[in-house]
Amino acid sequence: MARAIWKGAISFGLVHIPVALVSATSRQGVDFDWLDKRSMDPVGYKRINKATGKEITKENIVKGVQYEKGRYVVISEEEIRAAHPKSTQTIDIFGFVDSKDIPLQNIDTPYFLAPDKRGEKVYALLRQTLVDTGKVALAHVVIRTSQHLAAVMPLESAIVLVLLRWPSEVRGLDTLDLPKEATDVKLSKSELDMAKRLVKDMSTEWTPDAEEYRDTFQDQIMTLVETKAREGKIEDVETDAGETERKSADVIDLTELLKRSLGGRGGSAKAPVKTKPASKSKTAADDEDVPAKRRAPARKKATKAS
Repeated sequence: MARAIWKGAISFGLVHIPVALVSATSRQGVDFDWLDKRSMDPVGYKRINKATGKEITKENIVKGVQYEKGRYVVISEEEIRAAHPKSTQTIDIFGFVDSKDIPLQNIDTPYFLAPDKRGEKVYALLRQTLVDTGKVALAHVVIRTSQHLAAVMPLESAIVLVLLRWPSEVRGLDTLDLPKEATDVKLSKSELDMAKRLVKDMSTEWTPDAEEYRDTFQDQIMTLVETKAREGKIEDVETDAGETERKSADVIDLTELLKRSLGGRGGSAKAPVKTKPASKSKTAADDEDVPAKRRAPARKKATKAS
């Protein structure tokens, strides 16, 4: 099983479903690290004053938000930390919608959810309920220090968590400014029939192992890397590596609270059974596993040619 990058619980009424979050994707692009050709030392990120061109120390850097063109408001590290959402180690479900109601452009990053610490039965209960009702759950979750909108949905025998973009981040179609020739056009029956026939002739099945589904740039570069390595054309570069420990939230399976959750819909629910509080995650997940809106680059990398 892939490594869990976050552990906590789905909060469903008064029920907590202990789960582990596992990335459903992996970054396959080629990373080109910068190296000093004279010594093969890694070339790192430098803090450069754009006006003077001189390097400055970390102590002389503050964070500012542009309020008007050329005018910034400086925000301290303490103020930033105070504004971060509190990490509760829970995926807090606040409603259920039809999956078709979630706009395609709002969908961001998928993750698998696996049951954790005796949560198998209530995990299956939520999954089957979503299947039977045809609904997906909308939730809030804090990963690292960022709050996310998310959808919890069934996928065959599992449950997936899909991070969603906030509606304020998604542009409306009115910003596209489509010309009238593309929106108000009369299409003849023969044109439509021929287009549909072409689609039918080209229809196929989703076959991710096929050649059309492969990144040919990556394949060619990695073949070149393998060839050069076998020929001895390889350099030793010293880098620091280490694994950080992750702690999980210790959440108790409370399937009996379903009935009490239903009773609490009118606002008269009894106090929930006390559970051992969830522990905060000690460390953050790897950059490629957890998205962040703003992340300072650890190093410069080359990009693919256009």
